[in-house]
Amino acid sequence: MSAVSTKLPVADTRAVRRYAGTLARQHPRLLWSAVALHVLAALTGLAAPRLLGDLVQAVQGGTTVGHVDRIMLVLAGFLVAQTVLTRYARYVSQVLGEQVLAELREDFVGNTLALPVGVVESAGSGDLLTRTSRDVDQLGWSVRMALPEWTIAVITAIVTFVAAISVGWWVALPCLLGVPPLVIGLRWYLRRAKDGYLRESASYSAINATLTETVEGARTVEALGIGDERVRAIDADIEESFAAERYTLYLRTVFFPNMEIAYLIPTVATLLFGGWLHLHGHASLGDVTAATLYVQMLIDPVDRIVSILDELQMGAASLARLLGVAQVPDDRAVSGETPRGEQIEADDVRFSYVDGRDVLHGVDLAVGVGERIAMVGPSGAGKSTLGRLLAGIHPPRTGAVTVGGVGLTELPLDDLRGHVALVTQEHHVFVGTLRENLALAAPSGASDDDIRGALAAVDALDWVDALPGGLDEVVGSGGRALTAAQSQQIALARLVLADPHTLVLDEATSLIDPRAARHLERSLAAVLHGRTVIAIAHRLFSAHDADRVAVCEDGRITELGTHDELVAAGGSYAALWDSWNGKH
Repeated sequence: MSAVSTKLPVADTRAVRRYAGTLARQHPRLLWSAVALHVLAALTGLAAPRLLGDLVQAVQGGTTVGHVDRIMLVLAGFLVAQTVLTRYARYVSQVLGEQVLAELREDFVGNTLALPVGVVESAGSGDLLTRTSRDVDQLGWSVRMALPEWTIAVITAIVTFVAAISVGWWVALPCLLGVPPLVIGLRWYLRRAKDGYLRESASYSAINATLTETVEGARTVEALGIGDERVRAIDADIEESFAAERYTLYLRTVFFPNMEIAYLIPTVATLLFGGWLHLHGHASLGDVTAATLYVQMLIDPVDRIVSILDELQMGAASLARLLGVAQVPDDRAVSGETPRGEQIEADDVRFSYVDGRDVLHGVDLAVGVGERIAMVGPSGAGKSTLGRLLAGIHPPRTGAVTVGGVGLTELPLDDLRGHVALVTQEHHVFVGTLRENLALAAPSGASDDDIRGALAAVDALDWVDALPGGLDEVVGSGGRALTAAQSQQIALARLVLADPHTLVLDEATSLIDPRAARHLERSLAAVLHGRTVIAIAHRLFSAHDADRVAVCEDGRITELGTHDELVAAGGSYAALWDSWNGKH
């Protein structure tokens, strides 16, 4: 049901870190403001243990109610200051996160739109859909919430540890006892987590791909009676996804209990060791109290560091998948040469979608400037593939396809579309007004008169004017639904507005009623006068009107000539023509 699939690449850890560093360097003011505010908030939070330790020491030696009240007021002041600083620190972090996420999304959209068409087709829709939906959502949560919270936790942990050490050097010893289980657990987890979450994301891509393929091919599935086979395929994908999620759950169930033990050890050790020091006169009761509270305070930020690290691992896996889109090698090698004219030529062209299985075999074709060529032949003969090469969509495996002596895939896309454009039987109507859908085809903009002229050229002006909103009618998903024929007319009108010199029409009027298509093609011919047209058609009246007809069979051009010449030759085209006209 599908072609051989090629997975999109995933960026490695070094590329992820390099990209994160680049984003951080682009926002130094916000970044350092957030860090400074978090440090100040953490410092104000450290006053409580020290003040409470002093209060315990004062109570032991005798104190007054007024002294206690003063300490409570100071403590309340620090708590208010911490609340205000934390609020603004989180606000700045959120602003930074939103800006970084916006830039990352823009980069991802740009990289996605720059993907070679062949790569998108071979990778399938499931992988790309998962990256544009689940991975973007996961990364959005990580950037908005997980990363700021993790940053706060790291700063708080560092400042709290320094404060604990300031009580006395001996506090470091209980803290160090929790390091071995923490380090061992982290190393064990981090070695396995990234691959586990990448496998999990890949399993979601597989489910999306199978579901999308099954839904899009529902009629074929029903016609061939392979519903049970498709259900088994989806079940297999779900089973793999279950196994992937179970593995990451196993990692968490081993990792987090180990961390809980690592948290408890320093607190217990501080109480025991501090108590022993106090009994021997090496530490005051206030110092032991403050140290214990500081070590207790360490548990929360360290726990958040470890807990959020799990979310950051998922975010890093999603970022690696998003950045991987940019690592797809470009199928264009821009030479910088300028075409010398608009002559389109294919010279000994061979092409394959799968290594070792050519679908075009040494095709030669020279298309004169302003000439109209019709390519006909049975399904699977290679017509559409040759059309895509002539439009510069794919580079040939061997041979050359040139315009004005320059390879089509050696031209920047913007320059290429000024020379040749492809319109297929597949089309898309974007969400927006009809005006917006049409104006996007004109790089320098299009006036309403230009748009109406293009619609008139493709016989679409009458039904557009009949819409309640006219050109302002909202179409696409959630808007007015257009028929298949109307959608094709919009695609053809875009072609008129794009104004390329050479047009490759791949059965571009196949969904329009034959009589309407005949009338449309005649109208379109007047607009396209003087342009080169390569029409891939299954209706032979298109071939009858062409200057020359190219007959494709088994990946080769077997006949080439005018309609009358090929009919007189009595070959494959003559047989097709007789069959089309009901002759046997």
